[in-house]
Amino acid sequence: MTRTLIAAVCLQASLATALCENSTPHFDDVYSEGWGIDLHNTRYQPRSTLNAKNVEGLQLKWAYGLSNNSPRSYPLVTKDTIFIGDSGRGIVALDRENGCERWVFEHDGYISSAILYAKVDAQNFLIFNDRIKGVYAIDGATGKFVWHAEVTAEPLPWYSGTPLIAGNRIYVPVASQEVGLALNPLYGCCTTSGGMAAFDLSTGRKLWYHPTIDEPARQTGSHWFFVQEYGPSGAPVWGAPAYDRETDRLFYGTGQNYTHPTTATSDALFAVHGETGEPIWQRQFTENDAYTAACNWMALNHPNCPKPVGPDADFGAPTMLVHTKAGKRFLIAGQKSAEIHAVNPHTGEVIWTRRIGRGGIIGGVHWGLAASEKLGLVFAPVSDKAILDFPAPGVAAPGLYALDIETGALRWHYTRESRCAEESCEYGLSAAPLATNDVVITGSMDGYLEIYDANDGQRIWHFDAWQSFPTVNDTEAIGGAFDAHGPMVADDLVIVSAGYGYVGAQRSGNAFLVFQLRSSDE
Repeated sequence: MTRTLIAAVCLQASLATALCENSTPHFDDVYSEGWGIDLHNTRYQPRSTLNAKNVEGLQLKWAYGLSNNSPRSYPLVTKDTIFIGDSGRGIVALDRENGCERWVFEHDGYISSAILYAKVDAQNFLIFNDRIKGVYAIDGATGKFVWHAEVTAEPLPWYSGTPLIAGNRIYVPVASQEVGLALNPLYGCCTTSGGMAAFDLSTGRKLWYHPTIDEPARQTGSHWFFVQEYGPSGAPVWGAPAYDRETDRLFYGTGQNYTHPTTATSDALFAVHGETGEPIWQRQFTENDAYTAACNWMALNHPNCPKPVGPDADFGAPTMLVHTKAGKRFLIAGQKSAEIHAVNPHTGEVIWTRRIGRGGIIGGVHWGLAASEKLGLVFAPVSDKAILDFPAPGVAAPGLYALDIETGALRWHYTRESRCAEESCEYGLSAAPLATNDVVITGSMDGYLEIYDANDGQRIWHFDAWQSFPTVNDTEAIGGAFDAHGPMVADDLVIVSAGYGYVGAQRSGNAFLVFQLRSSDE
């Protein structure tokens, strides 16, 4: 077991100041194109020195105390700066070496995405989502506001998934707030859908919007005599799309319907034209799946829980384009049913499907996959967490699974016991993993940052984040569950937020942690 001396953190903290002497970040080198590291969403970081032989030398370099105890932003890393979203405070530009603050873009909303970079003429743009308010562009050098855009075609959009930048377009996945608003039994559920939007990168002007449900919602009934019910609705797009430059095609998945009648566009994969948003193909994987958050309280017979209720088998995780060793190209997607699918990206034809857990409304595969094309493996985390009294039949099988890209065959899997019996100690993997060289990095819901040998699944390093940390900004930081966007890697650094109490009874936290490989002369 590798443990980090807290004294090392104290040393780094003592060397840091609250504000950097040099407030200007540089953008000569940027370590990711988006949520998925590349435009294919492989979550593979080629610019890393970490490997199975040296990861035992990882130690905590510095910690930063965030303002929010359920952080859900994925950092952007350059040669000298780390940009991170701190919900309720804004976007913070931190010196990569010591964590001092270069600038802060003040923003009081809930930042829900990765931070993206784009060069627009001579200006360096940073792009991020506010989950309710839409998409923002700010100046990367100064942190000054540039533009704001939102989808006006939907009255209650939810900007949960990270956008994707390709050329002069920015693609924005759109979900709907009604899945949560349905908890109110007096709410007339539901009329909105999800979709995909494209905006001009320079100005934020809308280029197109393609909803996942074309048919307008109509009244289908009522409850308590005066609360009207509607459908069809739902089919949100939760995750970042994948993009193929060669064909100018965009690929993404959808979630369940919110009400009946259900549609053929829920729990489906889409391929659309990047220029127009027009569909090329779509394929549904789970039919008749209708669910809202009202269904979590099954015993209450909530009127806004659709009947019959479905399994809530979203494609919540982003899709991924990969090459096989034989040179074929597959589109791979994970469902909350705990099924992994490989399809032909040109036609949508299913190549293979592999089920690796029982699934459920929190997963199954919840936030994302990673792949190593060199090793021919896709890495799938499974949480299999149960929540409240929503039924989750079958035996839970949480852990990390490595599947052969070509065939879907199981090459290895890793699992372990939970650290305790509490619900907050459920130990499955919900956060998206990241692969680099011959290792895979994940964070568990019971607070362990873990690194495995990608060849055989042996755990070769771990760190217990359930502790308090001295910080470079003199803000108390407490680690919690690892979830959502997962770890980032750049050169000899591992960067991650520890704490996500948004779902269920997971332990919240506000620790933003930066680890570094110990140098050979130490």
